[in-house]
Amino acid sequence: MQKKHPLLVKILMAILALQISACTIVQDFLDVSSLGRYRRSAQLPLEKRPMQEPISRNYFVLESPEQTIVGEPQVVFTRSSDTFSDLAREYGLGFDELVAANQSVDPWLPGENTPVLLPTQYVLPDTPRRGVVLNIASKRLFYYPAVAEGEPVQVLTYPIGIGRVGWDTPLGETTVVAKARDPSWYVPWSVQKEHREMGDPLPSVVPPGPDNPLGSYVLKLEMPGYLIHGTNQPYGVGMRVSHGCIRLYPENIELLYSMVEIGEPVSIVNEPFLIGRLNGELYLEIHSPLEDDTTTPEERLQEILDIVRNATGEFSDQAERDYAKAIAGDARGVPVRVLLGDADEVYERTRVVRNTVEFDPNAPTLAEIRKILDSPMEPEGSDEAVQLVE
Repeated sequence: MQKKHPLLVKILMAILALQISACTIVQDFLDVSSLGRYRRSAQLPLEKRPMQEPISRNYFVLESPEQTIVGEPQVVFTRSSDTFSDLAREYGLGFDELVAANQSVDPWLPGENTPVLLPTQYVLPDTPRRGVVLNIASKRLFYYPAVAEGEPVQVLTYPIGIGRVGWDTPLGETTVVAKARDPSWYVPWSVQKEHREMGDPLPSVVPPGPDNPLGSYVLKLEMPGYLIHGTNQPYGVGMRVSHGCIRLYPENIELLYSMVEIGEPVSIVNEPFLIGRLNGELYLEIHSPLEDDTTTPEERLQEILDIVRNATGEFSDQAERDYAKAIAGDARGVPVRVLLGDADEVYERTRVVRNTVEFDPNAPTLAEIRKILDSPMEPEGSDEAVQLVE
């Protein structure tokens, strides 16, 4: 039986929606003036909004079983030393998520006082709400801890690193079959060969410690050769950097490890297009499909539109379908009120928050980070690749 974690219920969340304006960016896709019936009132610019504290990075409580969206979008103003890597880890995001949401901002040198949209609102994957759910398309993990009957459903969500092209993270249903602290990594032959060819040979066994790419905690899946683990290279979290395994920030895997039990179910899905409702309004969250995805974006969008139209009659108008296509072409990974007629309506709902990034004198330089992200120093799973000893 799964353990209940009552301390989670005590976590306080402040969800205060602020509305702010921004210019429309979908004109290349669609003249949204045709959707004039969805007009809204003008809002104050970002810099004139009150500064608030950030929402919870990772933890949310569902108000009802029907709730399909958690969190809210936020905006933070950068300092000259900030990078997207810094912002991502501080606010519970992955690097690619920030890049997609802020396509016109330099991720390495955003500059002083630049507004950066934090995509901290999420449409939940269309899966049973139990155990671990991995959506490789959004590069996020969702964990639904067991609660007593009658208690509200809780969800924790973390960014994840996934398999590179050619090293796909597999889809399907599995379970957690083993756990380990401070594992040793037995480097598979294929990874040793890859590193030798790059002039960066690896030992056959990497012991526990700061050089171990598994980090300090490992969850082994029933799928042969696949792990959920930490990392000694946190700047790659939220990207396609592994040999197929799932990696998390060290602080996230530590908490997840303490909560997940052996036998816990794990669902791995590929849902780049997500649709949900909040306060009666329809939201569409679009991520760029993975490079090796065999289903086309057009097919995915059409499937969603058909499901909604058959159930509710929405998307019967051509203008509504055209606007949904515009959002799909933008692929910012941020839930958008799909019938409103303006992709930048998200800024009306955005919470302007305090910049809580702290300077780390030991942080790698930009050149070192780029080298880390280009390196294949990430475990390939195999039944013999890790020594799982509690």
